[in-house]
Amino acid sequence: MFPDFPARKTRKHAGCPHILALFVLLSGCGRYADFTLPAPEANGPGAPFAWEARPDPVISRGDFSDVLNPSVVRFQDAYWNFYSEFDGRMWHTAVATSPEGLVWTKLGRLLSPQGWEGSYIAANGSALTVGDEILYWYEAGDPFRIALARSRDGRNWTRHGEPVVPVGPRGSFDERAVADPYVIHAGHYFYLFYLGQDRARRQSLGIARSSDGVKWEKLRANPILEPGSAGAFDENGLGEPAVWTSGRQWWMLYTGRDKAERRRLGLAHSSDGVRWERVPNFVISGMNTWNSQVMCDPSVEYLANGQIRVWFGGGDVPSPDQGLHGQIGLGVLRGR
Repeated sequence: MFPDFPARKTRKHAGCPHILALFVLLSGCGRYADFTLPAPEANGPGAPFAWEARPDPVISRGDFSDVLNPSVVRFQDAYWNFYSEFDGRMWHTAVATSPEGLVWTKLGRLLSPQGWEGSYIAANGSALTVGDEILYWYEAGDPFRIALARSRDGRNWTRHGEPVVPVGPRGSFDERAVADPYVIHAGHYFYLFYLGQDRARRQSLGIARSSDGVKWEKLRANPILEPGSAGAFDENGLGEPAVWTSGRQWWMLYTGRDKAERRRLGLAHSSDGVRWERVPNFVISGMNTWNSQVMCDPSVEYLANGQIRVWFGGGDVPSPDQGLHGQIGLGVLRGR
């Protein structure tokens, strides 16, 4: 998904030795398990949902080619938005703060690629407040893998060092890339929803779980959602999931790409968090000039009034990676 992979040369994965295909698929370079998420919350809105969005961006791109991929959390009595900015050569993670999530003050750049992360991206991440610190999972490297950094003040960050989620073994749905992390905490585990790319460049969605946010085990039955049928808005790939629970369901907003590289948001639901079905005839398209070709990168907040607030990326050029004049908007989902 974003940043997309077809425009970039990806190195062949040289991780696990190819001994027996079945053994590799079951053991791989990481851990695999069978699991489901805790029972969904009974309270809160359910389908049908209605969408309403502000007409103008809440974070503009300014002097950058693109600003996209918001990840919004509450921390130290404020909203913090960890987003991606493209400077014409590489993607960085930047941050803005707001008292209410509407008007944002940019504080500058936090993370840029270094070491094993290469020279293209250290961004497109998922932040989560855990106790008195923020954990931030982001994509980096070539092939894309998921890294982890943490901070106690939102400005100074300590990287974990090595990737915490590697690509999958030969023949897996995420053999060539893992990207677009979105992390939630439910019950005793962190759950990571992410994009996986296979050797045919198909981009589907998978899930992993962890007790500490560092050591992850992937669902053995991945992927959990695959590209749509011919002619569908998501026939060319899925990515950028955002997950919450309400109304006795798990819900997922995700980005879908069509053959022309237009991106729109779809909605899926699940009773256990691992078996997902699309909500029929629910597609969110951009309604304004600035997001007319691209709607992507949702980050959700479940409000006390039952509404689902959604920060998202948008653009007016149907590009698969960058140069889409990306900016960040805000909308609301209202359920019954």
